[in-house]
Amino acid sequence: MVLDRQQEFVLRTLEERDIRFIRLWFTDVLGFLKSVAVAPAELEGAFAEGIGFDGSSIQGFARVHEADMLAKPDPSTFQILPWRAEAPGVARMFCDILMPDGTPSFADPRHVLKRTLGKAADLGFTFYTHPEIEFFLLKDMPKDGRIPEPVDQGGYFDHTPHSAAHDFRRSAITMLESMGISVEYSHHEGAPGQQEIDLRYADALTTADNIMTFRLVMKEVALEQGVHASFMPKPFTDQAGSGMHTHMSLFEGDRNAFYEPGAEFQLSKVGRAFIAGLLRHAPEITAVCNQWVNSYKRLWGGPGESAGQGGEAPSYVCWGHNNRSALVRVPMYKPQKGHATRIEFRSLDTACNPYLAFAVILGAGLKGIEEGYELPPGAEDDVWALTPAERRVLGIQPLPQSLDEAIKAMERSELLADVLGEHVFDFFLRNKRAEWDDYRRQVTGYERKRYLEIL
Repeated sequence: MVLDRQQEFVLRTLEERDIRFIRLWFTDVLGFLKSVAVAPAELEGAFAEGIGFDGSSIQGFARVHEADMLAKPDPSTFQILPWRAEAPGVARMFCDILMPDGTPSFADPRHVLKRTLGKAADLGFTFYTHPEIEFFLLKDMPKDGRIPEPVDQGGYFDHTPHSAAHDFRRSAITMLESMGISVEYSHHEGAPGQQEIDLRYADALTTADNIMTFRLVMKEVALEQGVHASFMPKPFTDQAGSGMHTHMSLFEGDRNAFYEPGAEFQLSKVGRAFIAGLLRHAPEITAVCNQWVNSYKRLWGGPGESAGQGGEAPSYVCWGHNNRSALVRVPMYKPQKGHATRIEFRSLDTACNPYLAFAVILGAGLKGIEEGYELPPGAEDDVWALTPAERRVLGIQPLPQSLDEAIKAMERSELLADVLGEHVFDFFLRNKRAEWDDYRRQVTGYERKRYLEIL
């Protein structure tokens, strides 16, 4: 076998750094990380042909009669795992999932994103993303549904001496950067125990890989420090939930396609059409961007998040210039940063499958560009503070208010069927319907507390 430069680099590093185990990573359709470890002697064959596994045992990958699949490592994603410091070392690579004949698996979320990025490339665009990732640090992780206890009572930007969260962020960022994942900002978020770490701009595939690594790193560092990290969108009724506001832009070579000097907000026609695509298809893509029953508690419930209470979880389909109540925000243009025009999509939560989420967001934006969608007027007011009648007059519609509503919007979407492919589209809908059916038949503690005595 003739190795390319990246493959040669990986094999040479394994020998020089005494790496004895290589973990091959991929995700299932729901976004859960999967891993198989191989010895260095097997890696050259894995580069050539992939490692076989039973796809029918992975959520959404294959039916029993077509179970044989291959995981083929991508050498460009090679990194040594820093939390495995003891010798011999351990490294990881993300994989592309193939069928036995070597063709890409349409069930592979990474392939879904690569296919959509390929469509963007055909139009001359590269898609860049920059996520602001929020999550909770908890003292414990109760298994019986009890309310967990956050590690601190800090608030937005709080810096408390000897804070567990401060030490955690320092250790976590050091570990991320040792793996080549650049961090731009980190701070305590608004709720007790809530953290935010923002990753630097990268192409969307790299960002999705980085998010999957990020979630595992946070959990590993938390366990080392005797606490727990959770990406549940809203674990506390009376506190804000965790989102993943994501800044994004399209580039044509080295030129920012969203930037037009002298235009309103320095936003080009391409950028306006991209936003229009996001707005028109927002209800359809919500089930993918907010895929859990609990996701809608963040979008619609609780102090600091719900409509009219000045929170930052978007509930309505609109855009605005530097308007944090809007679903799509065009941040303030900063000339000192060059041609940095970008948009921020604010509904994403940190528990989504980032490959599928970025694919449907890009698919919606490209649809707006291809079809020449017109961008409606931006929202200038605090959208949460408007009355329902005022929102209707302005043509501002709500996002789906439950997983059930989001599923129904997705079912009708030709766009999502095209972007996700028939296999992922059908499996995702079946799985989400089952989750909703299971949720709605549960009798909750709220119901027992409210109704047992009075009824």
